[in-house]
Amino acid sequence: MIDSFRYALNGIAVSIKDERNLKIQMIVMMLVIIAGFLLKISRTEWIICIILFALVISAEMINTAIENAIDYTREMTVDKDNDLARIAKDVSAGAVLVIAIASAIVGLIIFIPKVLLLL
Repeated sequence: MIDSFRYALNGIAVSIKDERNLKIQMIVMMLVIIAGFLLKISRTEWIICIILFALVISAEMINTAIENAIDYTREMTVDKDNDLARIAKDVSAGAVLVIAIASAIVGLIIFIPKVLLLL
């Protein structure tokens, strides 16, 4: 069981270290956390933000796993330009984009009214 946690933590560390998009998403997450404290968002809004953080970061990590598995498989085959591999990678990236856009919209719904109150 300890090894399972070690492997999972290693996966998180490798993803953060190697994936540019995940680094960007982590920066956005930190900015949202700072804005949340400054604008005093409610407990429910914090819960929503935390769930969305987890969804976006998890989706990005799953996308990375899929892309790496496909790239590894491509190296083992003669047909490196397989349409199914390209489609799988595109769909995986698209799933991340859908979650990121939905998260941004929810974030705007939470934060815009609070910012407007300050003005």
